[in-house]
Amino acid sequence: MYIGIEIGGTKLQLGVGPGDGTLAGLWRGTVDVGAGGDGIRRQILAAVPELLATAQVESRALKGVGIGFGGPVDDATRSVIKSHQIAGWDGFPLADWIGESLKLPAVLGNDADVAGLAEALFGAGRGVSPVFYMTIGSGIGGGLIVKGEIQRGTGKGAAEIGHLKVRDPRTSDGRLETLENIASGWGIGQNAGMTAQEVGVAASRGDARAMEVLNNSLEALADAICAVVVLVCPQRVVIGGGVSLIGEEWFFKPLRQKVNERVFAPFAGLADIVQSSLGETVVVHGALALARQRLGG
Repeated sequence: MYIGIEIGGTKLQLGVGPGDGTLAGLWRGTVDVGAGGDGIRRQILAAVPELLATAQVESRALKGVGIGFGGPVDDATRSVIKSHQIAGWDGFPLADWIGESLKLPAVLGNDADVAGLAEALFGAGRGVSPVFYMTIGSGIGGGLIVKGEIQRGTGKGAAEIGHLKVRDPRTSDGRLETLENIASGWGIGQNAGMTAQEVGVAASRGDARAMEVLNNSLEALADAICAVVVLVCPQRVVIGGGVSLIGEEWFFKPLRQKVNERVFAPFAGLADIVQSSLGETVVVHGALALARQRLGG
């Protein structure tokens, strides 16, 4: 058994399980942004015994800990590079701290990477390779999984699609903007004056402004996915996060159409685009799977 930890900008989750896509127990908490990294670390240490007691798992049964962190991490130093949401994380040796605090071996990954691993092993990407995973929520993250392994480039990250610069459909001069600023939940909300979910509902009712904002985000996403296809040629693109909940009719269907219209012709039809299937526990499942891969068993 392993412990899997998701550390996000607003959400903290801990799970215990064998790393095979099942959970023996789950603990959820809300991050106190004002308390910073120190506050989250205190929450983790308090949550572990509560999680184990609820799941009726003895600490001696644990083999290690996997962590999915909401920001870039350094594989060589096993440290956080930076958090864009919470103070007190930059340069923090998170894997070593967890290991020393819990007296267990620990492994550290980026949250989108481990979410992609979970979807590839147990979710919407199961049985295919390569899988490119995108999470579109308050920000946009990505992960590339090839034959069940996270691709990390030189060890400080890869597949950071949210930071890809694409043509900004909101302008007439073809200027470039980061995908996250256009198509994330935050970006959609800034452009529309309502949440991404509200934009989806309003668009379905024929609201002209909502339809325009949603179309702009889909245009940018289609350009970004076409770049992924021409560079990586994944077999499947799996999309999760709150924005994906807009659904098939107003999100996935028009997105596929836009990609099909402009993708590199020899690769047309090779990458299907689907919604993620593991829901809110995807990062926890991925952290557990990463621990199982790296720590054995």
